[in-house]
Amino acid sequence: MKNYYDNIIIGGGIIGLSIAREIIKKNDSKTSILLIEKESKLGLHASGRNSGVLHSGVYYSEGSEKAKHCYRGSMEMHNFCLDNGISIKKIGKIILPTSIQDEEGFNVLLSRATSRKNNVELLDKQQLVELEPFANPAMEKAIYFPNTIVVNSGLVISKLYEILCNNVRFEFGSEITSTDPEKSIVVLKEKKIKYGKLYNCSGQNIDKVAGQFGASKQYTMIPIKGTYYKLKDNSNITINHLIYPVPDLNVPFLGIHTLNTTQDETYFGPSAMPVFGREQYRYFDSIKVNGAINIARNLSMLYLKDIDGFRKYANNEVKNFGKSGFVKSVRKLIPSLENHDISKSEKVGIRAQLVNKKTLKFEMDFLIEKQDNVVHILNAVSPAFTCSFSLAKSILDYSDGE
Repeated sequence: MKNYYDNIIIGGGIIGLSIAREIIKKNDSKTSILLIEKESKLGLHASGRNSGVLHSGVYYSEGSEKAKHCYRGSMEMHNFCLDNGISIKKIGKIILPTSIQDEEGFNVLLSRATSRKNNVELLDKQQLVELEPFANPAMEKAIYFPNTIVVNSGLVISKLYEILCNNVRFEFGSEITSTDPEKSIVVLKEKKIKYGKLYNCSGQNIDKVAGQFGASKQYTMIPIKGTYYKLKDNSNITINHLIYPVPDLNVPFLGIHTLNTTQDETYFGPSAMPVFGREQYRYFDSIKVNGAINIARNLSMLYLKDIDGFRKYANNEVKNFGKSGFVKSVRKLIPSLENHDISKSEKVGIRAQLVNKKTLKFEMDFLIEKQDNVVHILNAVSPAFTCSFSLAKSILDYSDGE
């Protein structure tokens, strides 16, 4: 490990890897890059646990960074997978209203889809039943995106590492212990390392790492745990496409939906339950007392203030905690589903959701903060995997002042 690198990247998730890839493309490999990853290997957290769905961007408001990067990002990721022999599955996606309360949100999504020239169809009841015999036809309509694909996120991470490892120094099992932003120095393994530019892509620890640089003081991270159930092989239910509900557009979660993987497995999820540990994948794993107290305090404030319907969201998530409540949520989409059709899955992820401490609101869009020669990617949550290649270009342009 050298004493100086042109670029230091903290975090080896999809955003950190995409930034490294873009730096090399932009500089024709004539630049030094150090990527610091606190785990022993890549893909142990959000990026490696991603569903692999490439989103169209219809959920995100006009002019948002998420909407802007979804189309280009999904095309680039699709092409990357094709070019590198990574399995993809063209599955198609259905957004399904299940009650009259969904009408307003449904119309918003349909308007966005058509105005943005997505390849989209408005299905009537007969067309819906032909595509998905087990789907709820109560509202007699649905939005259909026939070109939606699913990729294997783990293979994407592995291929990026393979491509980058000749030009990037990876330091696994490492975390910076102190910083001196004025001198552009970080301390890693008791060694001072100077940098030209630094990119903080540290995911679930984004606010903590940003705090080491004196940044992001108005934000905090709340971990949101997503759990899944798997459709059993002996179930008589078949799911042919991704089926999503009409979500509450006031919160940044899409609701429990179906997921068909590239391995031809079918899942239902994820839930979106706030938890007290940044890596609390199982029960009480990785809960630190001080961190849990801060998260509990912030959640209490969000619940009491009830801005943008947080209380309704939280109450609904509590109902999804047990299997019976989870099945009840899935039945809105698939009415004939029974408890015996599904089993609890080991598939679980944690979303590093940023909250503004002043407004007590979820940050709904990607949030990038520049601090001299340091860039903090503060809210790179879904659909960050879809957007990653496009977003990396934008981050570098922002870093370079373009």
